[in-house]
Formats: sequence, C-alpha cells, structure tokens
Amino acid sequence: MWANSLLFRDPILARSETTSQPQIDAPEARVESLPELEREILDFMVQYLRSNTYQPSIREIGRRFGIKSTKTVSEHLQVLADKGFLERDPSRSRGVKILGIDLNTQTVSVPCFDRVPETVSGFRIEDAELHLSVDRRMGGDEGSFIVVAAVNDLALLGVEEGDHILISPASIEGLETGAIIAADLGEGISYYRCIESGAGTKLEALQPGKNEGPIEPKTLDLLGRVIGLFRRMDNGSKVNLTQH
Repeated sequence: MWANSLLFRDPILARSETTSQPQIDAPEARVESLPELEREILDFMVQYLRSNTYQPSIREIGRRFGIKSTKTVSEHLQVLADKGFLERDPSRSRGVKILGIDLNTQTVSVPCFDRVPETVSGFRIEDAELHLSVDRRMGGDEGSFIVVAAVNDLALLGVEEGDHILISPASIEGLETGAIIAADLGEGISYYRCIESGAGTKLEALQPGKNEGPIEPKTLDLLGRVIGLFRRMDNGSKVNLTQH
C-alpha cells in the first residue's frame, strides 16, 4: 500500500503493512553516543562504501576531515574498532570492515531532523544527528532529508504528529502547480501548496491558523519540496527505516 503520497504529487514512499519494528543492530544503537568526530568518520566510511563498494583509504579520510597526520586517522579508526564498530586488518590496504550497520547498496542514508528548521539560511543538512536508511528508490534526490512532523505540520492534508516528511531540494523556477513546499515567507518556515506557479506564484497555507486565501508572497525563501511521507500504522508498524 502506498503511503499517503496521494496527498502529494510524488507517490514514491511505500507503507509497510508488517507488524515488526525497525531493526537496529546493537552497534547502530550506540552510534549516537560516539563523540562527534568519530561519528562523522564512521558515517563517511559507511556512505563511501555504499557508493564505491570499497572502503576509503586513511589518506582519503584525513583529507575529508582536514587531518594531516595518517597516524591520527589510524588512532581514530582504532578507537572505533575498540568500541566494536570496525574490524581492522593491518596487513591489507583499506583493511577495515564495518560491523553491525546495514551496508546494503540498495539503501540510501537520509538525514533526519526532529523538527522543521527555523530559517532556511540557518539550515545545514550536515547538522543532522540521526540518519535513516531507506530504499534507494524512495530516498529522493541527493540532498533530501526527513523532518518529523509536529502537531500542525501539514495538518490540512491529514499529516499527523510523528509522521516522517521527506523533503527534496527544489528551485522556485522548477515548481509546478500542486507542489507542496517548505518555505519561509518572512515569518519562519511553514508548509504551502503552490496553487499557481511561474512569475506570479501563489501559495496556499497548509497549517491551521494560517491565511486561508491565496498568498502572493513578496519574499519566498525555499527550503525544499515535500515529495513523500512515511507513516506509522495503527498497529505500530512503520516502513523499514534503519537508524544509524
């Protein structure tokens, strides 16, 4: 069964009808407890492996994080190994194996935020403290991210608190009539439906209490386009999202 993607114009996210909770291996559940740099190194290695099917070299890791000393990089990897996230083989080039994390190349890691950001200019996708692994076909374009819906986010479309909203990068010029967007019109980021695109863009607010009539924004700072929705079913099941 498709998610409530009929609310949107991009029906790409599927609902799961199973009753199981997301599977989280023990090491994955401990990722959030890692110091920031160690967590970022591990995430970089996971994403690199998914993209290239082999691990980055110590020098590549160093370049990515501005660490000039290969010894220092090796020490960070050893700490991750000591904590059970990696298995190292010093006799082999790129001899590192990631343990306990879903490395399926058919999935993609999508940053997840617990609320919509306050401003577009202050939003940085790399600040996400949580990533969810979803089917690559359902993860949106590069730069997409997930926001956990608050009580009134998109309430007029039936979106409920706790739903996972998938937002993809977009340009104002690329919007068409019917697109659902997250944008700042000068009073903070909210959700809107584009009811007229082009030079004379008109929007419809999708949160209770907002303007009911068409809005002709004087300024429009676009965060992105809503392209899908993950929703928990009444029986407690959610689409298979793997936290890491």
